[in-house]
Amino acid sequence: MVESFIEKLRSDTFLSLESTPMHEPTFEPIIEKIASLKLDQKVDGFSTTDNPLARLKYNALMGALKLQHRFHKPVIATMSMRDRNKLALQSDLLGANEHDLRTILCLTGDPAGASDQPQLKGVFEGNSTLLMEIIQCFNASIDYSGKPFKTPPKPIYPFAVCNAHANTPKHLAKKMATKISHGAIGIITQPVYSEENARMLLELFDEAKTLSGKKESPCELILGFFPIVHLRTAQFLSAHVPGVHVPDMWTEKLLHAKKIGENEEKKVGFELSLQTFQTLRRVHPKTHIMSANHFELIADILNA
Repeated sequence: MVESFIEKLRSDTFLSLESTPMHEPTFEPIIEKIASLKLDQKVDGFSTTDNPLARLKYNALMGALKLQHRFHKPVIATMSMRDRNKLALQSDLLGANEHDLRTILCLTGDPAGASDQPQLKGVFEGNSTLLMEIIQCFNASIDYSGKPFKTPPKPIYPFAVCNAHANTPKHLAKKMATKISHGAIGIITQPVYSEENARMLLELFDEAKTLSGKKESPCELILGFFPIVHLRTAQFLSAHVPGVHVPDMWTEKLLHAKKIGENEEKKVGFELSLQTFQTLRRVHPKTHIMSANHFELIADILNA
């Protein structure tokens, strides 16, 4: 199952769907919503986020395991460096490996200062490349200290992230190159909202492969997308999420629609989102779609 998922990423169209575990002791409502909308039939796999913004949520690995068991499709489980030291990272990877959770999104993690938990301290023994180094060791049947495993772990496939926009695009290429050189097999971008942005990222990705010294790397770029149906969402993403650029055209059209009414705002936002999503799929049919669990909106886009 996992290997066919990776092969599809490398050689075919690819679509993954993000899920965000809730501030609850259960993951079932997310599973039931995905099932009711038949989204599992529309995507190649899922992902689970790991306490985004350092806010307490249901465990990402446990959520991934439940998704994988229910839908029999691989799940890219996020692991954040913020919350674990080297020992905990390796222990989690060992447990996940036995349950065939072997696609891991390696993140440094949002700062602990953003948390809703009092006086939270981040671990941060390293950034996301440290987790990729640990995975490289596991794939060589040794732990991070060099001690061999008697039973070799099943292959682990690390994913990484990158910004979709930067004032200095060459900086993005260098960031991608670092992740390619550390073994990433997929790099998921922040949300993309224009064909121009998508083509720029594809050019930078090709440059990054050269910079990494691994021109023939099997790593693939995956364009992130987050549908926008409200002006406030466009404004928030532009102002508060680094590495995301929402074109002025979006905010102008949403502002005009909002003045007419909420229904018009949603209609215009959906049309913009659908058109952009379809454009991105034509330019580069490897996509990761996010929605903060607004799965009905995703279903409408995928069914259009």
